[in-house]
Amino acid sequence: MKILIQRVKHSKCTVDGKEISKIGQGMLVFVGITNDDTTEDIEWLVNKMVNLRIFNDEDGVMNKSCLEINGEIMIISQFTLHARTKKGNRPSYIDAAKPEISEPLYNKFIETTNQITGKPSATGIFGADMKIELLNDGPVTIIIDSKNRI
Repeated sequence: MKILIQRVKHSKCTVDGKEISKIGQGMLVFVGITNDDTTEDIEWLVNKMVNLRIFNDEDGVMNKSCLEINGEIMIISQFTLHARTKKGNRPSYIDAAKPEISEPLYNKFIETTNQITGKPSATGIFGADMKIELLNDGPVTIIIDSKNRI
């Protein structure tokens, strides 16, 4: 499982021109799921994500987590995080899990995040053609892969 985190001032998700969700300061998190991902991957990633010290403290140093600043989180499914681009110019998404595997894991990722933060996360609609607007803060963009823990 891979996540791409963007520290944002605000973010908004729309589908078919209708606003689905929005957040203020916090993290926009894209989640890519493979066939061999498990709830263990979810627990490790969510704990890493919410405790990642990427927000500025009083001295302007990235020393605070999303939990510490009471930031908001938007979670968006993103199968293209597992694109293979080695061969040719058309990405292959063979490593991305099919919806019957990825959707329940994506929902579990949201549920685990909500449990740890104690508040609901903003989300998109799984499988929809979503439009994401954001104001990246920093910019700070971080990729974490649950298969690269060491």
